[in-house]
Amino acid sequence: MVYYARAIANHNDVDNLTHTLFGLTLARTALGRAGRGTTAALIVASNAPDIDIVTTAGGALGYLHWHRGPTHGPIGLAGLALATGAAVYLAVGRWPTRRGARAATPASEHDRAASDRPASFPMLVAVSLVGAVMHVLMDLPTSYGTRAFSPFDWHWYAVDWMPIIDIYLLIALAAGLIFGRASPRAARLNACIVLMLMAANYGVRAIAHHQALVVAPRLFGPALPPPCRPGNRPAPVVDWWPRAAPADRDESGAHRCLVEIAALPTRSPFRWRVLAQMSNAYEMRDVDLLDSRLRDPALELSWRVRVRYPNVWTPVVQRAAASGLAQVFLGFSRFPAARWVADGNGATTVRIEDMRFAGAALAVDQPLRPPNIFTAIVRLDAAGRVIEQRLGR
Repeated sequence: MVYYARAIANHNDVDNLTHTLFGLTLARTALGRAGRGTTAALIVASNAPDIDIVTTAGGALGYLHWHRGPTHGPIGLAGLALATGAAVYLAVGRWPTRRGARAATPASEHDRAASDRPASFPMLVAVSLVGAVMHVLMDLPTSYGTRAFSPFDWHWYAVDWMPIIDIYLLIALAAGLIFGRASPRAARLNACIVLMLMAANYGVRAIAHHQALVVAPRLFGPALPPPCRPGNRPAPVVDWWPRAAPADRDESGAHRCLVEIAALPTRSPFRWRVLAQMSNAYEMRDVDLLDSRLRDPALELSWRVRVRYPNVWTPVVQRAAASGLAQVFLGFSRFPAARWVADGNGATTVRIEDMRFAGAALAVDQPLRPPNIFTAIVRLDAAGRVIEQRLGR
């Protein structure tokens, strides 16, 4: 169970290196001129919401239940900012003034005074709040999402623009810090450049995400069924889950309709995992937006090249989904897909997987990878009673 918890923690957030580098970048803006301690406050606060990692002590299931919950909501952010500001304020009085650095680093008199003057407690709380809020805002554009209104609202929200680790974002942040060491003025200038590069990166990915959704119908071709709900409404910019199961869900799988299409980010801003959720299955395609064939609307794409994963919610699946473990998992899972198999003794094993984590690469000549830790497994006996429930393989 500890292994599962660690593996979940490694998959969940914008990585903490990115959060740390972003905190350092913010410290090179006007925020860092508020006095000693602001840099430390920004770095700590930029990582503070991930303190929910402590819930792994109770196992992977508890972590899924609490992850990106209260520590990523308004009350948690305010509390973390207050705690961070207080901790830095108490510590900053013990830090020696680095007077020897004055001559070594060219700076204006204002910069020198700011670097020597301890920041006030309200200022440390304010900059800590900025760092914590920016943490959540950087988590939101990932397909993993965040529960930004917890504990008032336990829904997840996500904007599918960024991967968990964006190498371009890391390069921009690291380069800005390396080349901005000559002087405080150079540091502020490089910080502004980095923030503009970050905005451009997000903008490119937002446009590419929209384009991936536009070409999605061509990727699936005539195999794409009609929408389950009448009307051709555009996909929302901010997706949210869990959602109530449709009342007219066809348990037999005989009638197919399209629930939604999502485009999930990869390392490249031009390559996307397109996921079509049907009423009885999921179908996935990888698309490269730089592919010249996409620019010719008359050209038929090889729509048969896709991966299909069944998702039929029979009565036995419904009973398994009502178990305690499955309820927590379904509260976390954005695209749950259910399969089941019965053995010779009448027992049934139900496996529910989150299709966001179906594998980094898909190919029609390769089977899907073995079930990962983002999987709920529930075994029922012949009478429909739960006899085993666990996460993982």
